[in-house]
Amino acid sequence: MTDAERHLWSVLRNRGVGPKFRRQVPIGPFIVDFAAIDERVVIEVDGGQHAESVRDQGRDRYLEAQGFRVLRFWNTEVLTNLEGVVTAIRRAVDPSP
Repeated sequence: MTDAERHLWSVLRNRGVGPKFRRQVPIGPFIVDFAAIDERVVIEVDGGQHAESVRDQGRDRYLEAQGFRVLRFWNTEVLTNLEGVVTAIRRAVDPSP
């Protein structure tokens, strides 16, 4: 795991945002960084090499076609604004107001 992934995992593990997240989850031909299977939410933590990646766009389309909501965060965002990232994840897994 990258530093950003470790940082986020420290919050996600042990139901830190509610649902059970697993890391390095195989879904079809892909392995996603984190997934809450029952809630159909996938989290990807990316570095700059992923900017406007056609491959990532294809992954997202595939995962969305399987019923998953894909959340993507930049490494720097996770490392500098973890609270904001966690808020976005909580909204995705529990969209009630």
